[in-house]
Amino acid sequence: MTLRLAPLACAVLMLAACGGKPAADANAPAGKPGAEEKVLNVYNWSDYVADDTVKNFEAATGVKVNYDVYDANETLESKLSAGASGYDAVFPSARPFAQRQVKAGMYAKLDKSKLPNWSHLDPQLLQNLASIDPGNEHLVPYMWGTTGLGLNVDKIKEALGENAPLDSWSLLFDPANAAKLGKCGITVLDDDQEAFGAALIWLGRDPNAGAADEIDAVRKVYAAIRPFVRTFNNAEYKDAFANGDACIVMGYSGDIAQASTAAFDAAKKAGKPAPNLRFVIPKEGAIRWVDVIAIPKDSKHAGNAHAFIDYLLDPKVAAAISNHVAYASANKDAAPLIDPAIAQDPGVYPPEDVRAKLVDPRSLPEDVQRQRVRAWTSIKSGH
Repeated sequence: MTLRLAPLACAVLMLAACGGKPAADANAPAGKPGAEEKVLNVYNWSDYVADDTVKNFEAATGVKVNYDVYDANETLESKLSAGASGYDAVFPSARPFAQRQVKAGMYAKLDKSKLPNWSHLDPQLLQNLASIDPGNEHLVPYMWGTTGLGLNVDKIKEALGENAPLDSWSLLFDPANAAKLGKCGITVLDDDQEAFGAALIWLGRDPNAGAADEIDAVRKVYAAIRPFVRTFNNAEYKDAFANGDACIVMGYSGDIAQASTAAFDAAKKAGKPAPNLRFVIPKEGAIRWVDVIAIPKDSKHAGNAHAFIDYLLDPKVAAAISNHVAYASANKDAAPLIDPAIAQDPGVYPPEDVRAKLVDPRSLPEDVQRQRVRAWTSIKSGH
């Protein structure tokens, strides 16, 4: 995830200590019994908990929660790589970020005796993550979703006609379509993994490919539509989509749902018809991602981090978060508690035939990743 702002501090609260000392290394369990100051430092994506999640956690326990947010996995990774992040609970995307962070020993080993709500997690997601985190020793699945297209249906049909291909990446990547839709606003995620993956899927190629000819093919795709793309960003596109400044956006499933709800509420308050906004997983396929929770190995409040994670794993808490952020929960027992409008939305919980076309991102060799990043920088600049 997906979605999302620059770091800023959130409200602070007080809570009871949950004993624990930071793990000495990534192979030792975090959160051993011991005195621990009543502080928890959390680093998460923006708009990724309910409005009252932190407040309720603090009321139930008493620890002071310092809550910062970021807008890109790279921002989190740079802090972790520095060796002293200062955070106790972080929320990276599993592939390829948490995958290489686990391999690099950046996370403490979980003490599952402190996570009684672990049993509520979806076993299929746990099995999926075990391939990058053997034994599920470091990563806790949190939310999952897809990267697709947010569409203002009426504006798109006005520009392209009633037969516009609303179910295809062609809506964005066909230059003839982009030239017309550029007038009502196109935004693309500022994320080389998502942007490369989408273009390669549209081309009928492996979205995890990194050969020189495939990188060149992606360059050509974006060069053809670059004059019509208004912005590349991971956060502001939500507001642009909600207020009508963008009619087609590449975005995360939950972000589009949140923007659609905001647009509906604003229209209702103003006494105007609500815009016809929609999230689409294109027929060609899409990138699927899973965001996880982990405890940095230098955490000074690992006991409190375990308490916070276990709180998030409570089905009622997990359902309340999904109801607010409109992302699919990794908590199987939260499903019956989630608003049917979300639980039955195929853009949030895709049917099996659609899931079969979803692709998990893979960690690429360092030299290939560097080439992708350089190419993406060039694509954005238009050079």
